[in-house]
Parts: sequence; C-alpha cells; structure tokens
Amino acid sequence: MTIEHPSDPPRIREPKSAVALHTVSGEESGQRIDNFLMRHFKSVPRSRVYRLLRKGEVRVNRKRVDADYRIAAGDEVRLPPVRVEAAAEPGRPSTSLLELIERAVIFQDRHLLVIDKPAGVAVHGGSGMSFGVIEALRASRPRESLELVHRLDRETSGCLMIARDRPTLTALHALIRDGGLHKTYLALVSGSWQLGTKRIDAPLATDGRVHGARHVRVAAAGKQSVSVFKPVQFFGQLATLMEVDIPTGRTHQIRVHASFAGHPLLGDDKYGDRERNAELRRHGLKRTFLHAQSVAFEWPDSGVPFHVSAPLPADLAAVLDSMTPVKRKPARRATRG
Repeated sequence: MTIEHPSDPPRIREPKSAVALHTVSGEESGQRIDNFLMRHFKSVPRSRVYRLLRKGEVRVNRKRVDADYRIAAGDEVRLPPVRVEAAAEPGRPSTSLLELIERAVIFQDRHLLVIDKPAGVAVHGGSGMSFGVIEALRASRPRESLELVHRLDRETSGCLMIARDRPTLTALHALIRDGGLHKTYLALVSGSWQLGTKRIDAPLATDGRVHGARHVRVAAAGKQSVSVFKPVQFFGQLATLMEVDIPTGRTHQIRVHASFAGHPLLGDDKYGDRERNAELRRHGLKRTFLHAQSVAFEWPDSGVPFHVSAPLPADLAAVLDSMTPVKRKPARRATRG
C-alpha cells in the first residue's frame, strides 16, 4: 500500500486522445496494422498497442482485425482514445550495438539493406530489450526511412532484410504474400530424420501468451503455413542437419512444424525435447539451432534475380564439428525370389 504525504505534488494523469477515423493513403498501404499504430501512437507502449487490437478497440472498416492485418488504400481505421504520455527524452542504442549492427551489413544498395543478424539481438525493441536491429540502424542512419521487411526470432541468426524506402517495402511485402520471396534456413533437429524431403502443410494458430511468451500450435482453424524440410547431414540417432524453405512466414513456423513432424529443433526450450537439448548442451549448443541462410527473389519491375546468403556462424559450426557425421546406407533393392 502506498501512502502519499500531504506535501507530495498531486499526480497528474495525462489526457486521452480523441477517437479518430483515419483513411489509409496509397503510401501507407501494405503495412501491418500493428506497425501503423505504433507509428501513429509514438508515445504509447507496444504492449498497449497490442492490447487495443486484442480488445477490438481498433477497427478497420468497422471490423476487428488481427495484428498482422495489412492495411490497404481506402481502409478506414478507427483510432481509439488512448492516454498520451508526455514525450520523454528518447534513449539511444549503445555505441557497441550500433557498431555490431553496422558490421553485420552484408548487402546494401539504395533500396535495400541485408544484415547477418547476430543471435541474441532482437529485430526491434520490446520484450525486455530497449533497442533492437531497427532502432540501431535508425540511430546510425538518421536521415533514412528504414523499415523491417520481415522478422527473425531473437535467438535466430542470419539474413534479415530492411527496406530503405516505402515502394521497396510494399513490393517485397507483395512478394511475400504471393510466395515470390524464398527464405532458406539451416536447422538442427532431434533424432535421425527418415522422412526424406518433406513438405509440411499444417495451419498455425497463436494461443496468445503462455507465461508472458507467445505460443503457436498446429490448428485446423489457423493460417496456412508451409515448410519444406530437406536432410543435409546425419549424426546417427542424435541429430540431423536440415535445410528448410518456408514459402510462408508465420511466427515460430519452423520450430512448430519441426516439432509436429516429431523432430523438434535442438536447443528450442519452448517446443523442443528437454533431454535431447541437455545432451546437445554438452556439445556446446547454447541456443536454438536455427540460422536464416539465404533470401532470394526477382525484383517485380525488372525481373532481375536477387540472392544473398550468410554463412553458418561460428557457435553453430562448432556444434556440428563436435559431433560425428554418419553416412546413410543406400536402400537395398528388392530382389525376386
């Protein structure tokens, strides 16, 4: 219980904004509604923005929408009243983070940046981290208009694309929706994969948050999600190195699909196998073994192919080096008796 001293100054509650209706312009079209709201309500915490969406206080064309809904030109967005906090002096990412992210840039032209995201760095601030990749890039490049094209989990390393202008962001988001952007990952899964090249087409639904963290599961009512798993190297009954292509890009997609196939990602403490994870820690694995190896697409206007890749980082390469690879025996041909 807090007792206020009579001499304490009275607490001042910041006023709420008024309800507003906003018509989406052509330049705003194509972005996710959660990103749009966070730009509009700049002083409102991210958690509050997502709560507004969950409660249905934000409406698009008078209907409730999920956080991943992409607004279109002409959409009418209802902006609910929120308590606008006094703007605080913005913080700034540390010099070490700025330098880390700038060193991680592996491609750039006037339209696009690709970085080899280090494991342990979030793509944006929130969830216990004040700053992520996008905040660091905006701080080091203050005159640019930078937006994340897609996301990676905090523990996942590898290729992350950042658009340097709105037309590029819109074009790449269209490619993602139409299946024209190809993302390939390297993953180490538990056990000996005996399914060959396997396409897993299993819809995914988000259950909200379990113990404060987002949890995803396979569900008939979920969103279409497709992952193609291809074995690359076998380590006996211990593990299999996989190449994974994802035509769709849902939250935790590879992790949930791997678990659904009976071969969860090693090091994954949410959807994985505790005993096998403990065994891999003895081989030096300290995080989920998942690396965004490459991105590829054709530019919509010119048809010019684009491809960039990031090598497996040293920490994951060391895990593979510590294990003994096993050659698969060729299948015996059937003989006639």
